[in-house]
Amino acid sequence: MEKYLDTFINSFLGTVNWTYKSIIFEVPWYTNYFWGLIFISLIVWGLEIVFPWRKNQAIIRKDFWLDAFYMFFNFFVFSIVISGFYKVLGLFFGEFNITTQSLALINISNWSPWLQLLAFFLILDFVQWFTHVLLHRYEFLWNFHKVHHSVKEMGFAAHLRYHWMENVLYKPLKVFGVMILGGFEPEQAYIVHFIAITIGHLNHSNIKLTYGPLKYIFNNPVMHLYHHAYTIPEGRHGINYGISLSLWDYIFKTNYVPEDSGTIEIGFEGDDQFPKDFIGQNTYGFKKEK
Repeated sequence: MEKYLDTFINSFLGTVNWTYKSIIFEVPWYTNYFWGLIFISLIVWGLEIVFPWRKNQAIIRKDFWLDAFYMFFNFFVFSIVISGFYKVLGLFFGEFNITTQSLALINISNWSPWLQLLAFFLILDFVQWFTHVLLHRYEFLWNFHKVHHSVKEMGFAAHLRYHWMENVLYKPLKVFGVMILGGFEPEQAYIVHFIAITIGHLNHSNIKLTYGPLKYIFNNPVMHLYHHAYTIPEGRHGINYGISLSLWDYIFKTNYVPEDSGTIEIGFEGDDQFPKDFIGQNTYGFKKEK
């Protein structure tokens, strides 16, 4: 029991220390996720201001500061809290000889670095796409995911408004995705991290982008706005589930973009009764609906 506690404490303190060093610029710039998030956010926000898609939407839109708080809470505060639990879990499975190598389905260690990075990106994005489908398909999970869909005016910071339980669900599945690659995580994984943040911010931004023929590969703001649509086609649990890539939606026929005015209502049925504050939203999924 003592070794589990030591593992938890060391991981927790290590993550706190790394985050602090990031804030004071004592980590390599390419792994400085704290200031990297701020830099990307300011760039995309600037593009929203200069090239607004919905021109009547305020620069400081509805719930802007709430979403900004979510960005730092989900990416840093909660990551610090949960880091120790995952280290302990890894130690526990190791005692049963369940390792990254024992679960490996593909060995990519001999591939070129860029092919490894591409495989890493594709696998993780598909795992997240599939997880996103589950969040819409099952009511228990949907009650947590409603936090993300409670956004009523879309902007870049809405990207990271999500219930902390989604971290609990996504993280193990993303780790599993890495494990089937032989547990290999490329040294250049930070590239995938920053690309994913940039695409996610753009997808939620007040900027009209479709990328031409590349829309069949990369997710975009027009496509993702319809993912948040208040009204979706009858018989579907959701549409346009893509995270960074739209590819999976076109393959599995979950794509839907009937027009691109950007004027549709977003949210979900009953969202007027949904909590408007951070605490209420993050305890919502554990309560029985009235």
